[in-house]
Amino acid sequence: MPVQESNPFSQASHVYAQARPRYPRDLYNWLLAHTSGRNAAWDCATGNGQAATDLAPHFARVEATDISTEQIGEGMQQANIHYSIQPAEQTSFLDQTFDLVTVAQALHWFDYTRFWPEVLRVSKPNALFCAWGYAWFTCDPEVDTGFVQPFRRLIEPYWAMNNRILWDGFNDEDIAFPFKRITPPRLTIQTAWTITQLIEYMQTWSAYKHALKNETVASGLQKLCADAAQRFVQKGTMQITMPLHIVAGHVMDRDETEN
Repeated sequence: MPVQESNPFSQASHVYAQARPRYPRDLYNWLLAHTSGRNAAWDCATGNGQAATDLAPHFARVEATDISTEQIGEGMQQANIHYSIQPAEQTSFLDQTFDLVTVAQALHWFDYTRFWPEVLRVSKPNALFCAWGYAWFTCDPEVDTGFVQPFRRLIEPYWAMNNRILWDGFNDEDIAFPFKRITPPRLTIQTAWTITQLIEYMQTWSAYKHALKNETVASGLQKLCADAAQRFVQKGTMQITMPLHIVAGHVMDRDETEN
């Protein structure tokens, strides 16, 4: 993620690490099927290293970068994962290093005029680039009506414009994707959460953290969460479904993509 004056993802990073869902195994199976080499992968804007950890068994080396010291500090440890604090748009990696470049839940924050040339520089010829993210989810209808939708309405004014890039599915006009796209599979995250876990997840949203700066809105959110925790506790674990938006392509020179 690019450097920002106030990075909400650095706040309570240990909660972020615990509350965010893991990505489906089918996603990694698809990535590996389209990646020819297994020497090195770069997980850019790694956060707490969820994707890096899942990639680690399949590559000799995984470089995991983020601009957040706090997030890197929560990084999941594997012997072949190396964490470093670096911006997405300018890294210290050598030219033509990586067989795979991934970005999970962060592509919408980048400066594309600088990021795509960096991807081209550090990728081996025909390396795979893949970014993905999730936005809205479906859950128990009563919980959705009584908690999720009121929560979303309260924080709606506090979303950054960048989030719409993800919500709209990484359109070319938004991200200026320079490589020929590969059609990805339709994948979803499926998880079972209690109301407490759902609340903890929604409280990791950047708009929620910005909304807390408004005392009136913060009070409303706190009451809404407290009421939901009590009202829906009897439901136990609930099925949560999060569709993934995916953009992928093999890395090659722009001239090659136009031939």
